[in-house]
Amino acid sequence: MEQSVLFLPINLGPIRLKNRFVRSATHDFMAEEDGTISPRQLELYQNLARGDIGLIITGHAYVLPSGKASPRQIAIYADRFIPGLKQLTSVVHETESKIFLQLSHAGRQTKENICGCQPLAPSAVYEPVYKVMPREMTQAEIEAVIQAFIAAAKRARKAGFDGVQLHCAHGYLLSSFLSPYTNRRQDQWGGSLENRARIIIEILRGIKKEAGQDFPIIAKLNSSDYLPGGFEVEEAIEVARMLEAEGLTAIEVSGGSAEAGRGSMWPGVRPEEEEGYFVPAASLIKRNVRIPIIGLGGLRTLRVMEKFVARGEVDLVSMSRPFIREPDLIRRFERGEVQASSCISCNKCFNPRGIACAELKKQKNQG
Repeated sequence: MEQSVLFLPINLGPIRLKNRFVRSATHDFMAEEDGTISPRQLELYQNLARGDIGLIITGHAYVLPSGKASPRQIAIYADRFIPGLKQLTSVVHETESKIFLQLSHAGRQTKENICGCQPLAPSAVYEPVYKVMPREMTQAEIEAVIQAFIAAAKRARKAGFDGVQLHCAHGYLLSSFLSPYTNRRQDQWGGSLENRARIIIEILRGIKKEAGQDFPIIAKLNSSDYLPGGFEVEEAIEVARMLEAEGLTAIEVSGGSAEAGRGSMWPGVRPEEEEGYFVPAASLIKRNVRIPIIGLGGLRTLRVMEKFVARGEVDLVSMSRPFIREPDLIRRFERGEVQASSCISCNKCFNPRGIACAELKKQKNQG
């Protein structure tokens, strides 16, 4: 029997993944209160790695206290977090899985009682979900954020991560710089697409210089903000070209923001023909760059994912919620035990007490 294309290896820069499956970054509400890695997280990531996922991307790690988005989020803004993160990479590297740290700053999508300050943004545009009026960042604050991302990537490399992912999606700070809806600046950080992408390009250049040319950097990029006057796929294609020219290793294509009311994880199981709702945009981007593209969006069914990769629409496929329910899903795919995840996309797994499949907990309690 011919091996599925999904189980063929692929290179992301200098690293080789054993298969085409990616665990998309997922905030787990499991870090210690100060952002240190907890024993619960070590167990979570160890189980993911033992499930034969080619690439695991952590939940978003905040690069500055002002960028904290949620309680019990991973922190990477100081050297004191390196030992815990090193433990995390060690448990993953007991297997053949690779692990990237997702680097993020919340921007306007946080609250003062979480980040300890008035939330920051490229422009003072009210955020109706968090009910905050952010403060427009000064030139010095933008420079400080750039340096914080660079320093965080250096720490990630010291901690043993195989690479990092820049979170440039879902309305967080880097995404809000890209979007003309949230970036209304008139200086070198706003206006033209080149100016709006400048902060990401400066971060990318700095990481290349400080963490090493051979250290893989991928980006999570919105295909659309789903906001009138926001970032759309035509600009995403141009940004992808810019980042590729600067040495970016790969792009994971997503979409949405809190304010849009349409995030990256749409509720409800979709029919097979509607799985991969961000793949059409990912395919458009793939036609315009040479670096690998990661597709996602409610993917559940093995043959659907095979079709996307076999047709060349994307190079890898990414899932989040199925791995919360079934961390061993890839092994079960490979053994032919299942053809689709049993995840029902209810989104009840995102529990502030720690991510966990609500249906499994319910069944356990009933049993």
